[in-house]
Formats: sequence, C-alpha cells, structure tokens
Amino acid sequence: MNKSELAEAVAAKVGMTKAQGVEVVNAFVSVVEDTLAGGGEVRIPGFGSFSVAHRAAGKARNPRTGELVDRPASKRPKFKAGKSFKDCVNN
Repeated sequence: MNKSELAEAVAAKVGMTKAQGVEVVNAFVSVVEDTLAGGGEVRIPGFGSFSVAHRAAGKARNPRTGELVDRPASKRPKFKAGKSFKDCVNN
C-alpha cells in the first residue's frame, strides 16, 4: 500500500473525501517529522512509537576502495511496534 492508497483507505474508513484523506495522512506525517526533528517522540498506545535513534561515530569501509574512513555520528528515525500491533500481525 502506498501513500495515496493509504489516504483513500482512511477516507473510506471514516466517511470523508479522498482529498480529505490525503490531508489527514499528510498532516500525520508532518507532525511525526516535526516532533522527531525537535528531539521528541510520538507514542500511539497499542500501535507503536516513533523516536530518534542516535548512532555513534565510528569507522566504516569504502566498498569500492576498501579504504577505512571515519563515519560521523548521526540520528535515524526509529519505529517500535506496540504489543497489540505485533499481535494483530502475528495472528
């Protein structure tokens, strides 16, 4: 399922137009992005949580040359599924 299909499914589920469904999906994505960019976390009980994972600096190898290079510290978005969501997928 892609973003437009998700928006269409949301719209059908709650009885709104597809355009309104697109707005809802875009707003959700925007809020999650803004919250994570600000260092926050988004928790949806039963579904899961979105957070920022910090990756320490280290060494990496250039696959073309084999040269060892420094890898800077970075942040990555992370999603951890909640118990209800995991149970739904596994049953």
